[in-house]
Amino acid sequence: MAGMHKSEIANPVLNWIDSRLPVITMMQKEYGVFPTPKNFNYFWNFGALAMVNLVIMILTGIFLAMNYQPNTELAFDSVQRIMRDVNYGWLIRYVHQNGASMFFIVTYIHIFRGLYYGSYKTPRELLWMLGVVIFLLMMATAFLGYVLPWGQMSYWGATVITNLFSAFPWIGPKIVTLLWGGFSVDNPTLNRFFSLHYLLPFVIVGVVFLHVAALHIVGSNNPLGIDVKGPQDTLPFHPYYTVKDSVGMCVYLMVFAAFVFFAPNYLGDPVNFIPANPLQTPAHIVPEWYFLPFYAILRSVPDKLLGVCLMFGSILLLFILPWLDTSPVRSARFRPIYRILIWVLVACVVVLGFCGARPPEGIWVILSRICTLYYFAHFLVILPILGKLERPLPLPESISQSVMGGGGGPMPSGAHAKPMEKA
Repeated sequence: MAGMHKSEIANPVLNWIDSRLPVITMMQKEYGVFPTPKNFNYFWNFGALAMVNLVIMILTGIFLAMNYQPNTELAFDSVQRIMRDVNYGWLIRYVHQNGASMFFIVTYIHIFRGLYYGSYKTPRELLWMLGVVIFLLMMATAFLGYVLPWGQMSYWGATVITNLFSAFPWIGPKIVTLLWGGFSVDNPTLNRFFSLHYLLPFVIVGVVFLHVAALHIVGSNNPLGIDVKGPQDTLPFHPYYTVKDSVGMCVYLMVFAAFVFFAPNYLGDPVNFIPANPLQTPAHIVPEWYFLPFYAILRSVPDKLLGVCLMFGSILLLFILPWLDTSPVRSARFRPIYRILIWVLVACVVVLGFCGARPPEGIWVILSRICTLYYFAHFLVILPILGKLERPLPLPESISQSVMGGGGGPMPSGAHAKPMEKA
């Protein structure tokens, strides 16, 4: 019939549906026969793990919202009721609570993979930028969710973080008032945070859709950082990588389950088991562990406005990373100096995390300043210069050649790495 898609599915019911709405054909094209580089390692599992984690967070969040009361007089007790009286409420809450930490763990590894293998370079600049948008939305959603239990750290964390916007001249105090819904963190604030915490995950789903669509347009990067030369360099996504992703998923879910059943509160702050009290300030106000490096950057300078700018700038500069790295070679496998410096950056971020969890005094302030300086120097100074001076190792002619053996030896004197577009 004219205008109808001709489905090739044998099942008559599915054929009837797919002829009119070719969702099954699209899924088969995008996730079945979609050609992917044949040399993926397990670092490429973490994108799929992040998507599964997002689904887990949305489903558990919906069930929690059915029993949660976004009211300052009832919020803390409603969380305790979920834990004690709702059927399997303890399990749903622990999955959601630890799921936030697991989500950030897989996302940070996913970001590291992109940095190490140069997945932000042409033609994947927009793909990378959409990933940074997802990361920002994740951070906003996680912060809003941390406030909802309405414990001591929830209340004071909300007070401190929202007050940061007051550092901006003129518009800052208006932003704070808008976030609070009044002149202090109170019931209107909790209502706003609950509404936004429920909404933003669905916004993340929309950006993830764009992220995946962009990925399927430009194709996946690979550990060698070279372009696919032909069918000999690729494998269909199914069954090769669906099986590989399934192996990673099983390991991931075992780690996830270990936290949920054996150490459900290990990654949380015990102060948050105390109901919020505006008249009693905790000795040390710290955010969740996944925010600690940025919190350390914020506290590394005495000026409030400069600290806020550095904190936000540490994330926003990732948007321009594709243009800061001037090297024609993507993968760190063929960049001996960069391969060392990327691990120095990782160590720097880890140290910032430790500093963020400690009081802002003594050696912790000094370490915070040193690591903050290196963090920005890595992106703004080292990468642009290193790309011009570093002599990469020679790239293999193709993915197949590397898989079968060859490539990656020392570069002969006077030789130059092949441009990325022709690699």
